[in-house]
Amino acid sequence: MTKVMIINGGPRKNFNTAKMLKQAAKGAEDNGAQVEFVNLYDLSYKGCISCLVCKRKGNNTNGLCFYKDALTPVLEKCLNADAVIVGSPVYHSYPTGMLRSFLERFMFPAHTYMRDEMHGAMKRVLDKTIPVGVIMTMNAPESWFKASNYHTILDENEESLRHVFGYAESLYAFDTYQFTDYGKYDCDYFDEQHKAKVHNEQFPLDLKKAYDMGKRLATFKK
Repeated sequence: MTKVMIINGGPRKNFNTAKMLKQAAKGAEDNGAQVEFVNLYDLSYKGCISCLVCKRKGNNTNGLCFYKDALTPVLEKCLNADAVIVGSPVYHSYPTGMLRSFLERFMFPAHTYMRDEMHGAMKRVLDKTIPVGVIMTMNAPESWFKASNYHTILDENEESLRHVFGYAESLYAFDTYQFTDYGKYDCDYFDEQHKAKVHNEQFPLDLKKAYDMGKRLATFKK
């Protein structure tokens, strides 16, 4: 049976990012996959500590981060999965620190500093493709996303994942509903009625795209 890992890098378990990841999980399950959903904020772990064991001559880490903590079993499952889908809200142009730390530990041991003369790049550790889906949700509207060059930063995550694992794709949800009650917060920069309209009209379409991503990656063929 196909195995898909869903990694929630957001702190909230039932808001925009989590909802999209749950739809991705449902899409994968509806396509016959076995799915495991992980909330990173439930775990205590570090980002890469630069021990460099994974780059030592003769190391046998085989793509798994050598440092052991609560993230280790999650990383091991991801390396053995048929697909991985990660998600995060965007905080000041970047994914959350929890997702960044996960990605450091997930990606760095799975690539080498050795030349791949055939492909003109660095060699990959893995001899298989693990398709990775990236879901990012953000308060910023799409026009702001482009004007502020968010895509330059966030697309690099996709490119790095593609290089290390063989395939990656991204899905962005813009102008998301940030609060359940805007009246409780200092936020007059944003129009609650506009946010509600986007939430009611656009966000269901974003959820469908997340569902389709999960369904597609569950039977990915390269």
